[in-house]
Amino acid sequence: MASASPPSTSRAYRRTTGPYPLTLTPTTSPLPAASSLGPYDVLLRIRAVALNFRDVAMLHEGRYPVRVAAGGIPGSDCAGEVVRVGEKVEKFRTGDRVAPTFDLAHLTGEGKEREAGMCALGGDVDGVLREWGVWREEVLVALPGGLGGEEAATITCAGVTAWKALNSLRVQSDSVALLQGTGGVSMFALQLCVAAGIKPIITSSSDEKLEAIKKLSPAVEGINYKKHADVAAEVLRLTEGKGVDIVVNNTGMGSFPSDFASLRKRYGTISWVGFLEGIKGDWDPSHLFALMTKSAKIQGIAVGSRKDFEDVCKFLEDKKVQLTPIIDRVFTFDEAPQAFEYLYSGKHTGKVVIKL
Repeated sequence: MASASPPSTSRAYRRTTGPYPLTLTPTTSPLPAASSLGPYDVLLRIRAVALNFRDVAMLHEGRYPVRVAAGGIPGSDCAGEVVRVGEKVEKFRTGDRVAPTFDLAHLTGEGKEREAGMCALGGDVDGVLREWGVWREEVLVALPGGLGGEEAATITCAGVTAWKALNSLRVQSDSVALLQGTGGVSMFALQLCVAAGIKPIITSSSDEKLEAIKKLSPAVEGINYKKHADVAAEVLRLTEGKGVDIVVNNTGMGSFPSDFASLRKRYGTISWVGFLEGIKGDWDPSHLFALMTKSAKIQGIAVGSRKDFEDVCKFLEDKKVQLTPIIDRVFTFDEAPQAFEYLYSGKHTGKVVIKL
């Protein structure tokens, strides 16, 4: 049920302004009165926030390669409840479950948006790690039915990134995907693969994690990259020499040579979505020749548009995909600093969520 009378203030966490490593500091700020709500504005009560690596990377010098707003509110992924709407809002009403899209300047990916810079939640502008927030109707997306708040909160960045990395699931029926690591994007991609009939191969340094993940579906294969230093060779063994159609690259360009070798002989795609190991690669540029000989491509994925968000939500609802398996641990709002520390430790498998 929606709250009938929002408070006059809202709690939030903000990044400190230095020195590194930055920390989170709790703050309280006034909540806009009903009379000051713009005609297309929507007031949300945030119910859950899901963290991404970018949120913790911003706190550590040299870990996040993009400038962010000093002292900003972190977080891009949430599940919210509509509490008030402006007089001209038509798409949403009180009680609806919605979330703002990741990039507020990227709604359709067409027209003048091709010339627009990024306006990312939790980076360029204040994010969602707060109790209440006001956003324009046009940047909001209705969340899928059948998912709890913690599950729905994982879609905005991790879910849309996984969707785009898998080419919006516009793939052939016998496709195979290599998913690097067991973080949020890879675990979300794994759920999408299973729902769409794509065979997933996922990597980890932990046999324990891989065995737990393989229980999600008999289609899942795992590679421990500590035991198999030549990941591409193991990929080829598991695929009977064929290779994969898509590599979801979370680590960065350092693994590109291995990624090239893991692809099928024709038309494979490396979807570069992350930078866990930095943005440099110590390898001979001649490896790029594989892109030509295999008619392959590398595509950079900076999440996606509001339209992409809507598309993945529709897929999740139509296929009745459950996301509980990708949630590793849930913290309270007061435990937000501990949630950030836990995510940065790398002990998680899947998503870390903060429940409000």
